Amino acid sequence: MKTKVAVIDYGMGNLRSVCKAIAHVAPEVEVVLTDDANSVRDADRIVFPGQGAIGGCLAALTAGGLDRALRAALGTKPFLGICLGLQALYEFCEEGGGVNGMGILPGRVRRFPPARTAGADARQVLKVPHMGWDRVHQVKEHPMWRGIAQDERFYFVHSYYAESADRESVAGVTDYGVRFTSAAARGNIFATQFHPEKSQKAGLRLLQNFIAWDGTA
Repeated sequence: MKTKVAVIDYGMGNLRSVCKAIAHVAPEVEVVLTDDANSVRDADRIVFPGQGAIGGCLAALTAGGLDRALRAALGTKPFLGICLGLQALYEFCEEGGGVNGMGILPGRVRRFPPARTAGADARQVLKVPHMGWDRVHQVKEHPMWRGIAQDERFYFVHSYYAESADRESVAGVTDYGVRFTSAAARGNIFATQFHPEKSQKAGLRLLQNFIAWDGTA
């Protein structure tokens, strides 16, 4: 039987680019874009991508019963969170006056300060959202980094950033006025603030690593 990869669809954002990228690097697997809890339970691997408002995301998961299936998968299967799929794992997000996250990882999701200059260089204005290519510094070894160079550039689009309360769960960091967690890892969970499906060669390699990963560090 083919390995089944469930890409969670909660009705927000264009998720087909994630499916296409996975299918490109691993044509041997079955990629299913689904909002069905049973399909999530039956899958061998889970990808939780997303963009938009975290409150709406979590509400949509709960309304469709996906939250329970997702929590079960988080404890047992190789899991990849992307962008909002990283932020939702934390305990709390400042967006919309404050939203409780899933509480899987300790820490908070904060909004970047308003547009400002970087250090003493008034010519370098750091705009919000943080959009475009930026470096990810790997702070610990992990199978998901295999074949990816230190300080490789990945593509970001976000106004909020993860501030981890557990150094052991941080796999990569990025500096954009503040140093934030751009990749988190714990057990069978790996999640990124950047979009691997939009990050060309390095991003495709990370997705390829996910398909090969057995869920252990």
